[in-house]
Amino acid sequence: MLTLVVTIIAVALVFDFINGFHDAANSIATVVSTRVLSPRYAVIWAAFFNFVAFLVFGLHVATTIGKGIIREEAITLYVILAALIGATLWDLLTWWLGLPTSSSHALIGGFAGAAVIHYGFSSLIWTGLRKIFLFIVISPLLGMILAMSISIIVHWIVRKQIPWRIDTWFRRLQLLSAGMYSLGHGGNDAQKTIGIIGILLYTSGYMGPVFHIPLWVVLSCYTAIALGTLFGGWRIVKTMGMRMTRLKPLGGFCAETAGAMTLFLATGLGIPVSTTHTITGAIVGMGATHRLSAVRWGVAGGIVWAWILTIPGSALIAAMAYGILSLLGYN
Repeated sequence: MLTLVVTIIAVALVFDFINGFHDAANSIATVVSTRVLSPRYAVIWAAFFNFVAFLVFGLHVATTIGKGIIREEAITLYVILAALIGATLWDLLTWWLGLPTSSSHALIGGFAGAAVIHYGFSSLIWTGLRKIFLFIVISPLLGMILAMSISIIVHWIVRKQIPWRIDTWFRRLQLLSAGMYSLGHGGNDAQKTIGIIGILLYTSGYMGPVFHIPLWVVLSCYTAIALGTLFGGWRIVKTMGMRMTRLKPLGGFCAETAGAMTLFLATGLGIPVSTTHTITGAIVGMGATHRLSAVRWGVAGGIVWAWILTIPGSALIAAMAYGILSLLGYN
């Protein structure tokens, strides 16, 4: 039993690392595309704020993942293992394709897919899942609306300034906005893996009678996601920061600030959202502020299709993984 638990924790931390690796683009795409930071320094900046997020946020999202989407009686060690396999393989596939999909929704889809195969649809807690599904729509819309609003306000404030001065100001301010966005990214995304490891320890009897999150789990997960961000993939950065619309430092600041505000709100409410959806909505909102044709809607449309397929795709892979484990006698 202990060996299996340790193995699953290792797989969970690998997923957390890949989450940071896959989602590094969310944290650095705007600050790289505006040439405020080089990719090397951008990932270091983002990784630092990913890690220190544990000092800022509570563990509401971790509790939602651990106790709010799958019924306790439907969770076994192999359900958790299959969920992680499904989410990890989906992340690697979409990273290879250069698609900025949601690691959060991949994990949720994987968890649901494995649980349904093991226990049936009664394993799902629909009230928790409804909130997550609702924020699939709300988070990019909110990011877009906030980015447009912030952009209008900022442009009005600086309307009498000369362009080079505006550019100088916002190259500095974008360091702050990029850091705040990475803080929100770490605060929301690392907690999904924290919740998975928490329910693993609880289910296997290593936590005691009351569900809680040990400090070592928190530090391990924040370290893993920060390291993943540090080694983040350039493929998705090009899609997010260069192919969808062209940004200047002022635009990057507005998009990152809008994304950070959305993530701070969702994390405070304990809702696991997609950082990918959030920053994509903010970038689109920033581009559309100037003119609708500034957004490459074909690229955005491809990203939306990847979003739609993430939960069923990762659920299917996790269900297949659980089926294979069952055939091998592990269930």
